[in-house]
Amino acid sequence: MIHTMRWFGPNDPVSLMDIRQAGCSGVVSALHQIPVGDVWTLSEIENRRKLIEAKNDQYSTLAWLVVESLPVHEDIKKGLPSREFYIENYKQSLKNLSASGIKTVCYNFMPVLDWSRTALDYEMPEGSKTLRFVWVDFAIFDLFILKRPGAELDYEPETRIAAESKFQGMSSYQLSVLTNTVLLGLPGSEEAFNLAVFQSLLDEYAHITDSQLRQNLYYFIAQITPLAQELGVNLCIHPDDPPRSLLGLPRVVSTESDFEQLMHACDVRANGITFCTGSLGVREDNDLPGMIRRFGDRIHFVHLRTTKREEGTRNFHEAPHLNGDVDMYDVVKALLKEEKRRKEAGYADSALPMRPDHGFQMLDDLHKKTYPGYSAIGRLKALAELRGLEMGISGSLNI
Repeated sequence: MIHTMRWFGPNDPVSLMDIRQAGCSGVVSALHQIPVGDVWTLSEIENRRKLIEAKNDQYSTLAWLVVESLPVHEDIKKGLPSREFYIENYKQSLKNLSASGIKTVCYNFMPVLDWSRTALDYEMPEGSKTLRFVWVDFAIFDLFILKRPGAELDYEPETRIAAESKFQGMSSYQLSVLTNTVLLGLPGSEEAFNLAVFQSLLDEYAHITDSQLRQNLYYFIAQITPLAQELGVNLCIHPDDPPRSLLGLPRVVSTESDFEQLMHACDVRANGITFCTGSLGVREDNDLPGMIRRFGDRIHFVHLRTTKREEGTRNFHEAPHLNGDVDMYDVVKALLKEEKRRKEAGYADSALPMRPDHGFQMLDDLHKKTYPGYSAIGRLKALAELRGLEMGISGSLNI
């Protein structure tokens, strides 16, 4: 696999030299400064690409291999008439990325929020910190902080009782931390939504069903994929995180069946998948190695991480990369076999770009401010473990 790391741009406390020294040859980045829905101009793309490549004449080379993400405007997700304007902008951005040599574009179709957690500093037994999702805490936010109309229908009676009891004992500071954590915006941004604004965004989805959101996704894909195929650009959708409905919003990229429907909606290779083992692994019913075997030709980008489902609850936390619920040995083995199949078939893109996802905050990084899940040392540790696993499996398979 091609080893990469995510880089949020010039303000990222993790530098390009840090990424280079970790052993990466690829960078995953995005133009977070451009408002969602606006065209990514060729000049802005080239500025970022040149910044990434700036020291290639002095050190080992880095290349901007993957865009994560080129965000989809909410009007497209809601299927509004204005979506045509934003789809045309999206197409122009794809043209500009292709012209700059960037051929892998990750996106997601989650309404309103990109991802959801209830804690960013869950302490592990050895003292490192990671991300966690607690169902009762999320219910506290939904029922007693946001006070979303009809929210009580989405929670079991025992969850509502536990949430109310815990809410009564929380300080204003604890409630503020929980609110800011849930409302954290798109990755790469430290801004959170205002509660009233957030509720208004949810209200706009009040009449959008699971079926309607799927159809809006399939329409979007049908419009942009032929161009992507022509440009040689691989689109790869990121699964829902977490892979279940929250806040009354439908989630339509959570299971193998969801992927199968999406692949059939536009049956060309450019309509592909970001295979995120962490997001998919939250659900016990997702057979990750089997999904790689069945959808291998459509996997264009890989996120390797694992979570730990907490027994008897809907809670989970990020786990050490080789020790969570995801069988990382079987996953990496399946990915390497897919790469081998591609190489033998003569694919130009036989090697999959992979990045270690959501590293722990640990060692010196415990004293630094970094993007949640994206500290340097935790991802360095994860990449080292994954590279060792990859090498061992490659040797055993004679790849």
